[in-house]
Amino acid sequence: MSHSVLSPEHTQQQVDALSGQVLARVPALLDTAGKCLNDSQQLKLASHVRAMARRSLTGEGLPDFDRSLFDEISPVAMRLSQDVVALFGNLPSDEALLLSIHFEMAQNQA
Repeated sequence: MSHSVLSPEHTQQQVDALSGQVLARVPALLDTAGKCLNDSQQLKLASHVRAMARRSLTGEGLPDFDRSLFDEISPVAMRLSQDVVALFGNLPSDEALLLSIHFEMAQNQA
């Protein structure tokens, strides 16, 4: 996925396209991890991924946050988050910390 500086008229279209590409890969990642998201969790994840796509395309950084708040995130949730962040190809690893909460809340598949 190549990324360039966005022009205002194409920003939302490019963000939607990139976030759509990433979100299309999430179900397979969840399935491999034996996890699933309910409808509400899927909406929250989609919103977060759209924000990540915007940062990926614009180069905007993350605000400062307390990384210690994520010390108890499970290895499975962190791995899922890292896998999603890697799909963008240019986001900092701290993105995985913020994203991990979505996967921490995911339910185990029956």
